[in-house]
Amino acid sequence: MEQKAQELAVIDNYLCIKMPREVDQHEAAGIRESADRLILNDNVKNVVFDFENTTFMDSSGLGIIIGRYRKISCFGGKVYAVNANDRIRRILKGAGMSSIIEIL
Repeated sequence: MEQKAQELAVIDNYLCIKMPREVDQHEAAGIRESADRLILNDNVKNVVFDFENTTFMDSSGLGIIIGRYRKISCFGGKVYAVNANDRIRRILKGAGMSSIIEIL
């Protein structure tokens, strides 16, 4: 599924990804494709996942984060998770994501 333009934006050298309300397999493919295209073509050094509106995330969401971490870390970049509610924060920490990304 193709993401709307306002959901992904490059600001300076940061790719900001506004995660959808539900992050599941259906949403994941579009986010991955759009993010990878911007990472490779727009001089992105860091990725910020904004979970402000997210209420549900399955393993597909974790896969999105891990995949972008692998791509961006090759260039010395970092990945951040912001505005995660308690549920999303528990999912991220429980999956060990705090060892590879910064959860703010």
